Amino acid sequence: MAHPVDVHVGKRIRQRRWLTGMTQQQLAQKVGIKFQQIQKYETGANRVSASRLWDIADALEVPVSFFFEGIEATEEAQEVSAKVPADIMGDKEALDLVRSYYSIPENQRRRLFELARVLSDVA
Repeated sequence: MAHPVDVHVGKRIRQRRWLTGMTQQQLAQKVGIKFQQIQKYETGANRVSASRLWDIADALEVPVSFFFEGIEATEEAQEVSAKVPADIMGDKEALDLVRSYYSIPENQRRRLFELARVLSDVA
């Protein structure tokens, strides 16, 4: 059984990889491993060593601490989880939506955000 920390780190690797639009193959090439190993890291099936995590962080242009963010559960996070799926950033559709959102020019993005906020208040 995978350790919860390994699963969390794997999800954060997948999240960042998707947000940057990188494939498992591309990340594996940058790190110097096979893409199957990236698959195993992302599912938490294999534990990522410290040196490999360092290389992955470098390839994905984030600090190593990025992979551990959000690991501690807070009361606020538990309240929000009742409304939002637990692994929303692990959902490819959600990540595609975020990537698309940030490709919109800033002034239009703000207007879209306000529209979404109004619509969610109505629901």
